Amino acid sequence: MTTTDKQALETLARISGETGISLEGCRIRRSSSRFCLGVEHGDYNGTELFGAGTDRFIWTAFKARRDNRIRVFSANFPDDGIIDFESGKTPPPRSEAIADTWGRFIFGVDHVLLRSGLNPVKGMDALIYGNIPGGGMSRSASLTLNLLLCLLDVNGTKIDDPFQIVDMAQAVENDYIGSPCGQLDQIMILFAKKGLGTHYLPEKREIRHVPLGKDSDIRLVSLDTGTVRPGLEKSTYKIRRAECEEFAAMLAPDYGLTRLADIKDKKTYRSILDRHTQSHPHLCARLRYIFNAQKRFTRMLDAWSAGDIPTVGALFRADGRGLRDDYDISGPELETMCDIARTVDGVYGERMLGGGDKGASGVLCREDSVNPLREAVERAFPRAYPELKEKYAVHSLCLVDGITVFAYSAPGM
Repeated sequence: MTTTDKQALETLARISGETGISLEGCRIRRSSSRFCLGVEHGDYNGTELFGAGTDRFIWTAFKARRDNRIRVFSANFPDDGIIDFESGKTPPPRSEAIADTWGRFIFGVDHVLLRSGLNPVKGMDALIYGNIPGGGMSRSASLTLNLLLCLLDVNGTKIDDPFQIVDMAQAVENDYIGSPCGQLDQIMILFAKKGLGTHYLPEKREIRHVPLGKDSDIRLVSLDTGTVRPGLEKSTYKIRRAECEEFAAMLAPDYGLTRLADIKDKKTYRSILDRHTQSHPHLCARLRYIFNAQKRFTRMLDAWSAGDIPTVGALFRADGRGLRDDYDISGPELETMCDIARTVDGVYGERMLGGGDKGASGVLCREDSVNPLREAVERAFPRAYPELKEKYAVHSLCLVDGITVFAYSAPGM
């Protein structure tokens, strides 16, 4: 179910009363989720990226303090209580003390800002509520960006280059938490614009926004399996990233490349497969996905711009097969959702979303197919996974701005 800003503010008002953290003088920063259209797992392999911000959000009510104390409470993790510390006095990076608390994100933000020389002189009080599912839609990146921007905001720190924000948000997860994420999630959220796709060109480190062709009938849908996905540092994502980096390093002396995305011509690609398939079949399979995904990418952008959604969907579906068969990053619950979606008229394409193993699958479909899709999932998924019948969810999504800031007003005013 979609949560409105009004409903989110009601939740923030409730937890304000429960925690004693006042909302008076607060502003609200709302950060979106994201839906990747291509290339999933392409960021750390060096491919171009394409996706959109979607309307599942994290809302943070925040205001500056006069001292350097940081106090943050999340309605989603009430058992952790108020995370309360002085700037600079955080647990060591990747320590056991942070492993099981969501507070590792605000600790990491403070740590990275200090390391970057952007010392938070002022602390902040903040209350958080979110409705982003726990897998496939980049909840951790949304939270990290939100907290980072809030702490910069209360200190009046201006960052002219938005990619510096991306770098710092990634550093929170990579260096402090120990999650080996790339930059796809941060980019797709920070730069997202309402109604537009976001195209990232890594060689130039540039963003362009791509309108969806006129008269297009499309809806993005996330099928949350209700499974609990471990952090990327504990998942197959970490293994796949290491494999791709290993193969790129192995190929570098002979082919002069730094990442697998550098392999773009078919002659080089065939040469590598001929030389290494017998000795390293799993690494060649990873390359096969990245090479073919790049070939699909330009066709997808062209189809999106033309409003040719059946083609966008077909390419999205082909990407899913590659992720399942060559990249070997999907999972049985994710593929069950995809199998169900393919039975529904008006579904153009489907595949897993995000880091893999668990979490959510994504669907591109006609708007009038959303309800039949929801009904099909309600019939079939609990039969396949009765233990998840109270946990799965279907999210119909709109394309939205990634970051929005507005003044807090009490609900009902």
